[in-house]
Amino acid sequence: MPLLVILFAILILFALISLFKINAFLSLLITSFIVGLFNNMGPAKILLSITSGLGITFGSLALIIIFGVMLGKILEDSGAAYQVSNRLIEIFGLKKIQIALVLTGFLVGLPMIYNAGFLVLIPFIYSLYSSTKLPLIYLGLPICAALSVTHGFLPPHPAPSSIAYLFHANINKTLLYGLIVAIPTIIICGPLLSNLYKKINLLPPKELFSAKDYNNQPLPSLSSSILTVLSPVILILIGAILQMFSISDSKTVKFIMFLSDPTIALFIAVFIGIYFLGIKQKRKVTDIMKSLSESVTGVTMILLIICSGGAFKQILSDSGSANYIKILTDGFHMNPYILTWGIAAMLRFAIGSATVAGITAAGITLPLIAGTNSSPELMVLATGAGSLMFSHFNDIGFWMFKEYFNATIKQTFAIWTVMETTIGIIGLIGVLLLSHFI
Repeated sequence: MPLLVILFAILILFALISLFKINAFLSLLITSFIVGLFNNMGPAKILLSITSGLGITFGSLALIIIFGVMLGKILEDSGAAYQVSNRLIEIFGLKKIQIALVLTGFLVGLPMIYNAGFLVLIPFIYSLYSSTKLPLIYLGLPICAALSVTHGFLPPHPAPSSIAYLFHANINKTLLYGLIVAIPTIIICGPLLSNLYKKINLLPPKELFSAKDYNNQPLPSLSSSILTVLSPVILILIGAILQMFSISDSKTVKFIMFLSDPTIALFIAVFIGIYFLGIKQKRKVTDIMKSLSESVTGVTMILLIICSGGAFKQILSDSGSANYIKILTDGFHMNPYILTWGIAAMLRFAIGSATVAGITAAGITLPLIAGTNSSPELMVLATGAGSLMFSHFNDIGFWMFKEYFNATIKQTFAIWTVMETTIGIIGLIGVLLLSHFI
């Protein structure tokens, strides 16, 4: 019976989001109530479970997401993202331009969510197309692949951070393992895949986007830009390495581990950015703070959706549904990485949002962890890979690609959907290979 309730709840979630166009935040809350009612939880207990799930998730993730968005805004306003990408092109030259583009997308994508990173870099792609005369897709796909992979696989992005929380995975290790899987995935789905589309002649839309002119403003130095971009990643990776090798528990190590906490690492990076990309560039502190405040308002709904995913997970746990799945799957021989990947892929196809798909899939498959030797960190990566599959009409990324690359619906399916699906498949293969060593 609990399993049927979960399947019914997923169908309701599909219908609310896809058919009735109800916001994902409200849809997840409604679905959580339904799961509770069908599992004979009283209204008061349901409300307590939902508020508990919301509160715990918010407390764990709010600062990570907010600091990440602030950092992205600083990089955008200061022109640091443009500075990094422009210098990389100068260093690598035209023959190795795709290497520069992959690095650009990767560096900008580490601290910025996909949509923000895409909007920051699309004018750069346009100007590069104009100056090099290379095909637009040949230039754009490596960046899109890098942005998508970092968004789906790597903390401190909202989706992988949330999934890591649900699976009780170590975020430092998740980032470290994620980098191992992400690098070959980006290379295959960016530079290599783009060669298939070199003959497709797409032109930048004439009036859709007004590129920001960075020529009339002083840009921060390359060293300051890279320091700001990489500082949280470096701190988190140091913590992961110390943890993996169980280095002595001295006060110095404890302090470094404190600095490597994702929340602290991003907090430090924000202030590095405020100084090097703001104050040092003669920007007024009041203007910087106003810009950061505006950036946080833009992430409010994303944060609410993530927290409602936590409420859904809490209902599954408190209603006994999660324990029922655990008992049912004892002795179940399907690879848990493939299972969570498949559930996330189906949810992505039905819902559209990779974030919602990943978080929901994690809530459903969480009980499988206790009965297997699977790595929570690899479960995060498998879920993230599945959540990028089958992008189509109900995904905002699908429409952004279509409009900004001036593609037809058929071309968008042939390029964007194929790229996203390939990322999901290569990501799963990377997880399965890595599972033999972890």
